[in-house]
Amino acid sequence: MNSNTVETVDLGKTGIKVPEMGIGAWQWGDRITWGFGRGYSSEDARGAFVTSINAGLTFIDTAELYGSGTSERLLGDFLHSEEIPGESQPLIIATKYFPFPWRFWEGALIGALQKSLKRLKLDQVDLYQIHSPMITVPVETMAKWLARAVEEKLTRAVGVSNYNFNQTGKTFNVLAERGVPLASNQVEYSLLNRKIEKNGVFKLCQGLGVTIIAYSPLAKGVLTGKYTPENPPPGIRGRMYSKEYLQKVQPLIGFMREIGSDHGTKSPAQVALNWLICKGAIPIPGAKNARQAQENAGAVGWRLTSDEVSALDAESDDL
Repeated sequence: MNSNTVETVDLGKTGIKVPEMGIGAWQWGDRITWGFGRGYSSEDARGAFVTSINAGLTFIDTAELYGSGTSERLLGDFLHSEEIPGESQPLIIATKYFPFPWRFWEGALIGALQKSLKRLKLDQVDLYQIHSPMITVPVETMAKWLARAVEEKLTRAVGVSNYNFNQTGKTFNVLAERGVPLASNQVEYSLLNRKIEKNGVFKLCQGLGVTIIAYSPLAKGVLTGKYTPENPPPGIRGRMYSKEYLQKVQPLIGFMREIGSDHGTKSPAQVALNWLICKGAIPIPGAKNARQAQENAGAVGWRLTSDEVSALDAESDDL
């Protein structure tokens, strides 16, 4: 695959173009959920980065919370590596501010962003996001903080994550008053988690021109098809999905294999990611190594038919 097969899409109404699929960098440094340092290393993560960039997947999403800054530090090293091909498209870098309850003043966000920039070895990121709503500060106030980050040219665009219908609308309106578009809402979205289609968030974002960025697009590996009731995910992920649930999703996995075979032996994971692209979302699957990154890259450059999308909707509706 080469970058010519990767279509670009608008990041909200910011004027920024991003690939139709990105890279989630949660795995690059997280030990608790993903076991970083046990089975894969920073060099494996570097392989995932280089493979993704070579495939034209140049939108990378990280956060200060991932590995307590480790993901940002690793990405900062990768960004300044000689391994990045000279002909690659400009990289689009996104990171996130975590709303710890003691961060209740405006300077906290600006200070956190400056620390993220230092770890990333950048003067500016392309997208800065609130990781989740804050307990101690109203979303309207947080929106004003985001606007300041744009005004100080520390970020080109701003977004939110895990915001519900009302929180998204309020943030959009406050930012609009400052002349700043709300670029995105990053939410959990996959064939196994379609809550945003049913709670109004998806339709609202479509109407406002706010891009949906889909995290955990493979349901933490369940949609790859490699996990079964007899072979559950390891560690903490194994406690998220019961044997009964893993059994329940097997018919969907089998159906995805059938659809994939009609598109040149596409895997269940590639079908799941393409389904999100067809929905108008930007999936950001993670990758621990070059092999997984190459697998992810096989999800772009083609499209499911509208009938296949509808059939997957029907098959996954009760999951």
